[in-house]
Amino acid sequence: MESIIIEKIRELPLELQEEVIHFIDFLRNKKSSKHKKKPNFEWIGGLNMYQDQFTALELQKKASDWRD
Repeated sequence: MESIIIEKIRELPLELQEEVIHFIDFLRNKKSSKHKKKPNFEWIGGLNMYQDQFTALELQKKASDWRD
């Protein structure tokens, strides 16, 4: 199988060979990301300084605007 893959890659132009490398890295990261640690909640309370200035809904709106 390895020799088939190598031969097919060699037939590609250089820019597509680079894409293959990126795709392989993507697949490797995808596999390793399935075994992530449990999430931590250190961020809880991180916006306490704004509790007197904004409501939760206003902060949600600001976050939404920031992403767009």
